[in-house]
Amino acid sequence: MVPELTRIWVDGWALSRRRPRAARTPWGFYIEVDSPGQVGRHVLPDAQGPLVRAAASSVTVPDTWIKVPMDPDEAAQWLPEGWVADKAETGHLMAVDLSPTHPVAPAGYTASVETGDGVTHVRVLDAAGALAAKGQVAHLGRAAVVDRVETGQAHRRRGLGGFVMRTLTDRAVAEGADLAVLGATDEGRALYETLGWKAHAPLAACIYRPQGTS
Repeated sequence: MVPELTRIWVDGWALSRRRPRAARTPWGFYIEVDSPGQVGRHVLPDAQGPLVRAAASSVTVPDTWIKVPMDPDEAAQWLPEGWVADKAETGHLMAVDLSPTHPVAPAGYTASVETGDGVTHVRVLDAAGALAAKGQVAHLGRAAVVDRVETGQAHRRRGLGGFVMRTLTDRAVAEGADLAVLGATDEGRALYETLGWKAHAPLAACIYRPQGTS
């Protein structure tokens, strides 16, 4: 199950971030990211140490990442010199079976929902019209990938995160999905589990940082 969830996450992440479709590699997939601190990422659906080593050994460009559904300490054992398993960047591969929830925005907030090019964006505004929370979901037919869910510091603990998540997944259901997947931080995992999501595997983040690079 984890390999398939990882494949869904790869496709949805690339669509959500407006990146080129992931290219196949002998160990999984590669996505051009082209952002500060991350030029690209290899994603490995199978948590196998030799595949981690093969992917890492193919890399020559600093700030190339590997994401693999494996504990970061285990992944670190397979990394060549110049690589680190960054625990601060390690996440959690999560999924949930979808059903409609019909969420209502908390008092004092309004929401907008816009869909285009396969991605739905939800924005929540406070009474003054300032952005309070947001999130997006990429539609992949029977599956969807939730991404970039954020709540502003001043608006936390008011139910906005749960509202955004439910709004995104309801939109995914309307688009024909019955499964949703995401990559969560530790903080995000705590929220998503209260909404019925299940963590299926860690998502180790391995980064090529050879000596002499920042």
